[in-house]
Amino acid sequence: VKQEGLRFVEQELQNITMPDVHGKEGQFHYNISQVKVMDLQLAFSDLHFQPQQHLVFNISNASISLRFRRQLLYWFFYDIGSINASADGVHIHTVLQLAKDEAGRLKISNMTCNASIARMHAGFSGTLRTVYEFLSTFIVTGMRFLLSQQICPSLEHASLVLLNSVLDTVPVKNYVDEHIGIDYSLLRDPAISTDTLDLDFKGMFFPRARENQELENHAVEPVIKETERMVYVAFSEYFFDSAMHSYFQAGVLSIELQGEKVPKDLEVLLRATFFGTIFMQSPAVDAPLRLVLQVSAPPRCIIKPSGTSVSVSAFLNISLVPPGRPAIQLSSMAMETKLSAKVFLQGKALRVQLDLRRFRIYSKQSALESLALFSLQAPLKTLLQLTIMPIINERTKKGVQIPLPEGMDFTKEVVTNHAGFLTVGADLHFSKGLREVIEKYRPAPTTPAYPSSWPAEPSMDPHQL
Repeated sequence: VKQEGLRFVEQELQNITMPDVHGKEGQFHYNISQVKVMDLQLAFSDLHFQPQQHLVFNISNASISLRFRRQLLYWFFYDIGSINASADGVHIHTVLQLAKDEAGRLKISNMTCNASIARMHAGFSGTLRTVYEFLSTFIVTGMRFLLSQQICPSLEHASLVLLNSVLDTVPVKNYVDEHIGIDYSLLRDPAISTDTLDLDFKGMFFPRARENQELENHAVEPVIKETERMVYVAFSEYFFDSAMHSYFQAGVLSIELQGEKVPKDLEVLLRATFFGTIFMQSPAVDAPLRLVLQVSAPPRCIIKPSGTSVSVSAFLNISLVPPGRPAIQLSSMAMETKLSAKVFLQGKALRVQLDLRRFRIYSKQSALESLALFSLQAPLKTLLQLTIMPIINERTKKGVQIPLPEGMDFTKEVVTNHAGFLTVGADLHFSKGLREVIEKYRPAPTTPAYPSSWPAEPSMDPHQL
C-alpha cells in the first residue's frame, strides 16, 4: 500500500500547476510562467497507522526539479528562455482521518497537511544571465513560496476526491442474484492501532423482496489473532445463516422432479414400495411420478475447528400425476440431512462447495411407514448426491464478492476454521494502479445542451474563443 501510495503521490505532484510569477525591480520587469515538474526524488517515505482513526504518510528530504519559462525586460532589452530549478529538502507530513460515511462506506473524512522546502536553486543561461542571477533572490524566493503552497492543496484533492472515488468502488449493498442481496456496510468507524486497521462489516444477506429486513445476530464475535498475512476477513455463522434464511424466505429452496427427470431405478423402487397404494388407485398405475423436495425451515450453519457443516430439514412429497386428473399423493416423508461445506476463496469471491454427509428419512404419518421407508434410504441418498447436490452447487458456484476496492486482489489465500467462525487470510496485490481506477470512474465532461430551435450564440469574449 505504501509503494502504490508513493507512486500515486509522485503522479499528483508531477501534475502541480502554479500561477505565473511576475514583478519589478527598478527598471527590470520579469515574468515566470509555464511551470512544469520535470522530476521527483522521493527517497524517504513512511506510511503508518496512528490510533484511533488515522493513517499517516510522511515524505522527507525529497527533491523536485522544475522547468519554467522566463521573460525579462530591461529598458529596450527583451530576453526569453527557460530556467531549470530544483527544490531540495522537501518535507511533507499528511494525516488522513478514516471514518464511516452515511452509506456505511469507508471514507477519508478529513486531511491535515504540512509541507516545507528547505532550499531552492535556479540555474540561469542566456545573454542576460548576470541580470537573472542578480534577480535570483526574488525569483527563487517567490517560486519556493508558491511551490510549498501548492503541494498540500494538490494532495488534499488527491485524498478527499480521488482516493475517495477509489473507495466508492467497494460494494456496500448489492445483489448476489435475482433472489437475494448482501449488506456490507460498516457498523462503526474503523478502529486503528499501531499495527492494524480493523473494519467491522455488517455482512448480512437479505431477500430482495424485503431489503430492509434485519436478522438478529446470535453468533459468536470473531476474534482474529493470526498475523502471517496482510489481511484477514472473518465470517461468523451469522454470515452463512443469513444467506440461507434469505433464500428460504425467497421461496427458492425447493426442487421438483417429474416424469423423465426421475431416475429410472428410483422410479421402479418407488412404484414397488407403494405398490399397494398404486394398485388401489388403478387405473393411475402408469401415471408419471412427481417428487417435490422442499426445505421446511431455514438451514443452519455450524462452524467448528474440525470443519463447517450445514443442517437441513426438509420434506419429500411423492405423488402420481395422472393426465387431466388431480395428483395422487403416495407419501409425505420428512428428511434430515447434514452437508459438509468446503469454503474457499477464488479471486475476490467467497465460494462454498457442499457435499452430502448424513441423510435420514422418516414418515410423518406413522412409525410403521417409517420402517417401510427404510429401504428407500440408500436410493434417495443416491438421488440427492447425483441429482440434487449438483444443482445446489451450481447455484453456489458464483460465490459472493468480498468488499475490496477495484484494482486490489487477494493472493496466497488460506482458510482457517475456528469455534463459531472462520477466517480467510491473504496478501494484497494491486492488479490496477490507483490512477487507472480513478481515470476509469472519472466522470466525463458534460457539454451544455441547447434546444434545437434556439442555437447557441457565439461568444464575443476573445478569452473564451
